[in-house]
Amino acid sequence: MSISHRVTYAVDSLDPNPVVMEFDSEWEALEWVGEEIERRVSYTVEHSPYSVDESELDAIREVETALCRIEKV
Repeated sequence: MSISHRVTYAVDSLDPNPVVMEFDSEWEALEWVGEEIERRVSYTVEHSPYSVDESELDAIREVETALCRIEKV
């Protein structure tokens, strides 16, 4: 079976070496992306010196989602 989906996930918009993962199926790629977004959001919230409200949490998720790209290969 060949690789069918590639996920590129950057740390920030200028990341020269983003994480690149390859998956056999779309659902595997989507599952990994969902888990990775939640992991990164949790890390940001846990290490924030300030309290994070729901709107800020949504903004953090939006930024993380924008850093991720899934493409069919």
